[in-house]
Amino acid sequence: MGEAEKRVRELTIWKGDVILQPLKGGVSNASFSVQDSTGKYVARVGVDYPFHQVSRAREAIAARAAFDVGLSPEVIHTEMGLMVIRYIDAHTCTENDVRENSGACVSLIQQCHREMGRRVNGQGAIFWVFQILRDYAATLHGAGHSRAPEIPRWMKIVASLEAAQVPMPIIFGHHDLLPTNFMDDGKRLWLIDWEYGAFGTPMFDLANIAAANLFDDKLEENMLRQYFGRSPDFALSRAYCAMKVAAALREAMWGMVSELYLNAPGVDYVAYATEHLGRFETILKDYEIRFESL
Repeated sequence: MGEAEKRVRELTIWKGDVILQPLKGGVSNASFSVQDSTGKYVARVGVDYPFHQVSRAREAIAARAAFDVGLSPEVIHTEMGLMVIRYIDAHTCTENDVRENSGACVSLIQQCHREMGRRVNGQGAIFWVFQILRDYAATLHGAGHSRAPEIPRWMKIVASLEAAQVPMPIIFGHHDLLPTNFMDDGKRLWLIDWEYGAFGTPMFDLANIAAANLFDDKLEENMLRQYFGRSPDFALSRAYCAMKVAAALREAMWGMVSELYLNAPGVDYVAYATEHLGRFETILKDYEIRFESL
């Protein structure tokens, strides 16, 4: 029995016999389904990750707020490095699921941005992808990562992408809109896993969901019109496309930094980073054709 499983099994919140099963799919945490006499739950074990700017205490605050506004299942128990939420009988989405249900997914994002900020207690965290990318670059450079020679080019691109942003309202965003963080119970969609939940710009969530789920031009056009209530002008379109480049690079560099610090069973962080670096180059090329050469 692994340490994470032992810790979950020994929680005093369980009633009667406990049936525990590992859950697959996590790239940075250990997760388990737990059945006791009162019902079924999901337990996640994961410590703070300062190299990813992840605080489990802040995650718990965001997860409770997400339940309050109806985005996520109920949080049953939290303690240092461990969270138990109520189990929902739902299908974990794929990229294709997100694309086919993009309108409903964007509605969840709108609800998050509209309601979450008023429900979050304690010190507010901020998510600014350009600062995160610079922090990742420093980490990779300091560790002598194999891709360190590419960092100066990336940081030059990052500076240009940041300069292309336009003023927007501050909202509370999810910032990790991978397909596996959407779940479909057949009646509605849920949004889970709030490790990166923080205050920031709405543009990142929009760019993130598009980059992470390979939205085509039509899906992006529909998403932006749905979110903003109008077709974006040149400046907004440029800011969005620049943010999408940044979102793809963040996912790639997340994999590179994870390669240094994480060791989730069955996860190939090198392959993950390589895949998303390819997406970054593709999205960057499109941005350069449409707006400016970087």
